[in-house]
Amino acid sequence: MALHQSVPGGADVALVAVGGLGRRELCPGSDVDLLLLHRGSKQVAGIADALWYPIWDSKVSLDHSVRTVKEAVQVAGEDLKAALGLLDARHVAGDESLTAELIAAWRPEWRRTATKRLPELFAASRDRHRRAGELAFLLEPDLKESRGGMRDLHAISQAAAAWVVEPPSERAQAAYEVLLSARVELHRATGRSTEVLRLQDQDAVASALGYADADALMRAVSQAARVISWDADRAAQRVTAWVAASTRRKGQPAAWRPVGRGVVVQDGEVRLGRDADVSDPALVLRVAAAAANEQVPISTATLDRLVSETGEPPQPWPASMRDELVALLGAGAGAIAALEALDHHGLLAQLLPEWDTVRSKPQRNAYHRFTVDRHLCEAAANAAAFVRDVARPDLLLIGAWLHDIGKGYPGDHTDVGVQVIATIGARMGFSPADVETLVAMVRHHLLLADTATRRDLDDPLTIELTAKAVGDQETLHLLAALTEADSLATGPAASSDWKTGLVRELVRRTEAVLAGAPAERPAESLTPRQRELVRAREVAIEVTGSTVTVVAPDRPGVLSRVAGALALHRLDVRAAAIRSADSMAVEVLEVATTVGEEPDWDRVTSDVRRALAGRLALESRLAERAKVYARGRAGTAAPPRVVAHNDLSDSATVLEVRAPDAVGVLYRITRALADCELDVRHAKVSTLGHEVVDTFYVVDVDGAKIVDSEHLREIERALLAAVQPA
Repeated sequence: MALHQSVPGGADVALVAVGGLGRRELCPGSDVDLLLLHRGSKQVAGIADALWYPIWDSKVSLDHSVRTVKEAVQVAGEDLKAALGLLDARHVAGDESLTAELIAAWRPEWRRTATKRLPELFAASRDRHRRAGELAFLLEPDLKESRGGMRDLHAISQAAAAWVVEPPSERAQAAYEVLLSARVELHRATGRSTEVLRLQDQDAVASALGYADADALMRAVSQAARVISWDADRAAQRVTAWVAASTRRKGQPAAWRPVGRGVVVQDGEVRLGRDADVSDPALVLRVAAAAANEQVPISTATLDRLVSETGEPPQPWPASMRDELVALLGAGAGAIAALEALDHHGLLAQLLPEWDTVRSKPQRNAYHRFTVDRHLCEAAANAAAFVRDVARPDLLLIGAWLHDIGKGYPGDHTDVGVQVIATIGARMGFSPADVETLVAMVRHHLLLADTATRRDLDDPLTIELTAKAVGDQETLHLLAALTEADSLATGPAASSDWKTGLVRELVRRTEAVLAGAPAERPAESLTPRQRELVRAREVAIEVTGSTVTVVAPDRPGVLSRVAGALALHRLDVRAAAIRSADSMAVEVLEVATTVGEEPDWDRVTSDVRRALAGRLALESRLAERAKVYARGRAGTAAPPRVVAHNDLSDSATVLEVRAPDAVGVLYRITRALADCELDVRHAKVSTLGHEVVDTFYVVDVDGAKIVDSEHLREIERALLAAVQPA
């Protein structure tokens, strides 16, 4: 029933849907955005109560306002969010002429003020992108707010309402439907209003929408976002050019300047100059390098012309093409948008056919934050900061850009990547020696990070094996820079001051061995302070920064009790060095909080003392904490695995344990080692997203390696039982 038929005075009142409700895109968890329009009706307050209270009682989230047409236009003129909402205004009930009056008043006003409001609109979009990231490349994207998300298509429509750009293309509208459908099912799957498509929710959303699996869903989402982000970028560029033309004095030509042979910048875009030679095989990369270094977009007309008039590059590439590729990658962060522009138009795959194998490829692992293709571009951008640290900046940039190219193929990505990079390097015209260096970079791109975080750097054999694998100092320096660039591109879990410090220490020691010096031997003696604590023959716990030193009577299980007490306070042990002197154990542990807050160290040390004295029920208390602070296992958790090595240390057996991360997992592992009567001499603990990789240097009761195969199998059985998920 119409509102004016059911409510006295309704002829002067209209109920208007705005925002998502106005577009008929209400998702299960969306707000209901309603505007109650009136012509000064004295009954409007009562009408509003009659409308709003039933909605509130139904627990539906309501965003509401009550205004006259004049007030609504005035508010929209001052508030961008209100202005955009009115562009989607739709009559729901009541006096249709009042709704029509609002639309007739606001739409011309939006067009009249477009030179001011549209730059404001796209500036807000850029701020939103900085906060939410890029939907196409994130493993856990915000479907609404990220670059390429639903709000970006709205921005195109809003600019089109000002008659400045074309409405969203059919392709963009189809892409939008992909995101809208995913958002609807995300709300249903989670039972709440959320816009971030978390790893743990992707399987349910994929199933509801009929995708084969979560990877297929995320590829579709990524590709949809790329379409929308591209169209939104073009709309933003058109707005910028339109505003510039609108404010330029009549008859004044647009300024341009050359930025490369056949390439100019004009109206904030890179364009082909009049002297551009489209037969030049380096032209595509020169255009992209100019855009990257100038940090401006490539014009759509230029990209279209490059697509239609340039062909396959010669094989091998001429030196000019390699130089322009290096100039492009060396631009750092500016290279990412330029590479994406080439990719969007198929020009990147024309230059590098292997790129299609990693395009929009998700990595179902919380350790990573980007799709494979974006991760590679980010790594190359990060590597640009290290070009002065290496003898061959060109190999660093290209090696960083392609170090994970093997992830586009079946099998181990490093083994496959070695073969692929050899083919690409030869095609690019690198010398056989340079191709071998690129191959070494791909083969060993994980070597320094894995060794630094999982091996004992005080063990001379660790350094000797690293030096043997790397081969020479030039390759070592390339790998060092690649490792840091790769870690930064991977995500917060992969990059930390602790890890960076370990990698740099490993590089320093390996560099010395490659220069002919013997591997450093660990200091055999304790520090003066540690000796003082040992002589006191009492339990002592000291904290310095992130280092916890524990001195206690040497007996089985000391490390497990300390690790358990620390876990109760949500402290992770990242590394542990254990020595024994005069029947006292000296444990030096590097720790990190899992919550980002400084712990109450008085309580921590008190609980460590109680645990060492056997007065703390660690097993039950850790089980209780696990229920409260269970860590999400986003992505696909690999089954637990234990590997024993007797060739990585001259003095100890190295046990590597991979298992799902959980509260108290280190406590359970070290307790199992104590039950097997093993002494832990050194430990390294790494968390890779939802998985831990813990390494222990252990000896038996006689201080010897464990060489008996049956004994090793029993140790493996005990450890696997200890880390089985609850």
